[in-house]
Amino acid sequence: MTVKKSSPTVLAVIPARGGSKGVPAKNLAPVAGIPLVGRAVMACLGAAGVTDVAVSTDDPAIAAAARSFGAEAVQRPPAIAGDTATSESAVLHALDAFEATHGRTADVVLLVQCTSPFLTSAEVAEAVARITSGAADTAFTAAPSHGFLWREPSDGADSPTGATGVNHDKAHRPRRQDREPEYLETGAVYAMDAAGFRTHGHRFFGRTAIVVTDPARVLEIDDPHDLARAKALAPLLDAPVTPAFADVDAVVLDFDGTQTDDRVHLDAEGREFVSAHRGDGLGIAALRRAGLPVLILSTEQNPVVAARARKLKIPVLHGIDRKDLALKEWCEAESIDPARVLYAGNDVNDLPCFHLVGWPVAVGSAHDSVRAAARAVTVTPGGFGAIREIAAWLLGPELNTPTPLPN
Repeated sequence: MTVKKSSPTVLAVIPARGGSKGVPAKNLAPVAGIPLVGRAVMACLGAAGVTDVAVSTDDPAIAAAARSFGAEAVQRPPAIAGDTATSESAVLHALDAFEATHGRTADVVLLVQCTSPFLTSAEVAEAVARITSGAADTAFTAAPSHGFLWREPSDGADSPTGATGVNHDKAHRPRRQDREPEYLETGAVYAMDAAGFRTHGHRFFGRTAIVVTDPARVLEIDDPHDLARAKALAPLLDAPVTPAFADVDAVVLDFDGTQTDDRVHLDAEGREFVSAHRGDGLGIAALRRAGLPVLILSTEQNPVVAARARKLKIPVLHGIDRKDLALKEWCEAESIDPARVLYAGNDVNDLPCFHLVGWPVAVGSAHDSVRAAARAVTVTPGGFGAIREIAAWLLGPELNTPTPLPN
C-alpha cells in the first residue's frame, strides 16, 4: 500500500441524473430548503481533505444547482446516463474530465450519493483520511446493526424447517450485548484510491475500511415516502444554521402570520385590524440602512398591508395570487439572483416561494410543513419579533450596520 503525499488531490464525484421514476426530479427535491444535490455538495465542501467537488449530470437544472452550491458540473454523456448505467461509470467519466480540465491527477476519488440527505462532512472527511493516511485502499460508510436476519424457504411453504436464520441460529437467541455488531452499508459515501479504482473498475478492492455512522441518520431516498420522512427528520437531525450578511442580497417578507400573529380584529363596521411588533420595524430599518433590499409580498389585498409598508418605507406587492411568479418577476426586475434571497413565511401558500429562493425561512409559529421545508427557523413566533430575529442573524444581535469594505 502506498502512503500518499502530504497534500493529495481528493475529488468528490456526485452522480445526479435528471431522470428518476420513483421521485420525479429527485435530486432537486428540497429537504430543509436545500435540494438533495446541494446537501451532498455542502457535505463534501465542508469535509477536511476534499479539494474538489464535481457533480456528474445530464440535466441542466441539476448542473446549475450544483454550481450555485460551489461544485463543478460535468456533462454526463447519454451512453452512461440511462437507468442501467453504473455509478462507477459516472465516477470514471468525471475523473477523466476533471484530470483533462485541470491538468492534475486525483489521488483519491469519492462516490457520494445525493439520496443520503443526512451525510455529514465529518463522515466524508473520515473516509478520505482512511485513504490518504495509507490505512486502507477503499472505505465506505456503514451503520452498526444487531438485527436478526431471516430467509424464507426457497422450496415453498411446505418446507419442514420453515424460515431460517441468516446471521444466527434460530434455536439460540443471544442478548444484544453478547453479540458483535454487523454493519449495514448506507450507500452514502465511498472513498477509493484513484489509481486502484482505475485498475479494478469498482469501489471495493485491496484493504477496505468501514466508517461507522449513526444509525439514526441513515436514510436512502428511493420513493416519495422516503422523501417525506427526510423532510420530517431534517429539523431533528440537521445542525441549526442561519444565514450571514454575506449570504443574502435581498429579504422578502410575507405579512400575515409572519409580521403579525395571524389574528384579525374586527370592529362593528367590519374594519380589520392587525398587531405588528415594533422590534420588527427596528429590524427592517436596520436592514435598509445596511443596503439590503426589503420587500413585503402578500396575497392579501388589504389597506393595512400597504399602510405598514409605507410606515416601514419599503415596497409592497399585495393582492398576489401567485406569490412565486411575482417574486420571480421582482428578482428579474431588480437583477437579484433568487438563490441569494431570504424569504420569510409561515403557511403553505409560502411554499412555492420557498422552492424558488436560496434561504427559505419559517417563523417559529409556522405550519409544520413550512417548518420542514425551511432552511432556517426562527425561535420567535410571527408577530412577536421574528423579523427582528432574522435581522439579528444578518447584522448581529445589536443590529450593527456592516462596515463598508474599502475601495
